Amino acid sequence: MDSITITDWVGYAAMATVLISFLMKEVNTLRLVNSFGCLLFVAYGLLLEPVSYPIVITNTAIFGINMYYLFFKKK
Repeated sequence: MDSITITDWVGYAAMATVLISFLMKEVNTLRLVNSFGCLLFVAYGLLLEPVSYPIVITNTAIFGINMYYLFFKKK
């Protein structure tokens, strides 16, 4: 466990959060938990050396989509 970096821990937390989000029955809860996972993945992508722009861009877009459906899309 000594060789696991902070970057690795952020990546594992992001992965676990996104996986857990898909266990949610309520769509809004899924989107909230998934959004937190996306933010963790953005942090992970930025912490990687070199920065992983595909991870950052994809998860920023997913976060934006989640926010749109949570706050702007009227039912």
